[in-house]
Amino acid sequence: MHDHPRRKHQRRRLRGDCRRRFHHSTLGDGDAGIFAELTGGRVSAEVLIERSFEFLLERESNTSILSTFDLPVIQRYFSEYERTIASALRQP
Repeated sequence: MHDHPRRKHQRRRLRGDCRRRFHHSTLGDGDAGIFAELTGGRVSAEVLIERSFEFLLERESNTSILSTFDLPVIQRYFSEYERTIASALRQP
């Protein structure tokens, strides 16, 4: 079982559309509830962030993704985010 980190940051360099961009995502102290709900404690925060970037890249180009954001913000833009990620993380 994985514990929720006090604050997890991940900086990613994404390539696409012939451009590279850096993205900074955050999973913070106040996100423990969503972390538990989405992962069920089965994966680390790093895996959740990685899968979240994969989710975003399936839906938009890297240049359309906000350069800095907290993971819970994704749900505001994509109503299927929590359901899709939770389902994906349940699979072996």
